[in-house]
Order: sequence, then C-alpha cells, then structure tokens
Amino acid sequence: MITIYGIKNCDTVRKALKWFEAEGVEHRFHDFRVDGITPAVIAGWLDEVGGAVLINRRGPSYRNLSDADKAVLEQGDAQAAAAVLAANPTVIKRPVVDFGSVRVVGWDDGKWSKLAGL
Repeated sequence: MITIYGIKNCDTVRKALKWFEAEGVEHRFHDFRVDGITPAVIAGWLDEVGGAVLINRRGPSYRNLSDADKAVLEQGDAQAAAAVLAANPTVIKRPVVDFGSVRVVGWDDGKWSKLAGL
C-alpha cells in the first residue's frame, strides 16, 4: 500500500491526500508528529534520494535549527542527519510518498500517476 508521509496541517500534504483520494488510489497517511518517524527510515530515504531532495532548507523549521544541527545536515553523514531529522521532522520536505519500491519527495502528480499505474 502507498504511504503518504507528512504533517496534517501542511497544505501540500493535504493537497496530495485529496489527489490520491480523487484518483481512487488506495493509500494511508503517516503523520510525522502523531505517528513519529525513526532515524532508520529517514536514513534509508537519505540514501535513496539524498539530502538535497529530502531536506527543506527554505522553511522556518530549518531556519530555526541550531547551527550545530544545520552543520550535521550539511556534512553528509546519513546516520547523523537522520537523527537530526527524526528529532525535527518538519524539516523534511513534504510529502514523502512511499510506493514500496521507490519514494517520491514533494508534489509530483506525474510520477505518482505513473507509479500508481494510472
């Protein structure tokens, strides 16, 4: 089953959930704040898509990080970065859509359609 990761009050996540519903694609929602997220899952995403894609450096959550946490995110150590992101999940670009074999980060209904077989 497709899992959409994000936070419920994010406009892009809400838009993505509506898109999947409208397309009739079975999915489930995983809220970072309510359900949590482990560093191991995040490390896997970092290995797959990289920090340049996964980390939202333009939002207020990133700007509010300590200089030390920002340095960890920039150094390229996936395990250390995953720990920072797990503690600050709103720094993760949203949504992260997990199709099982591949993850798509951010809004991309074209890729979603293809991966969902639409």
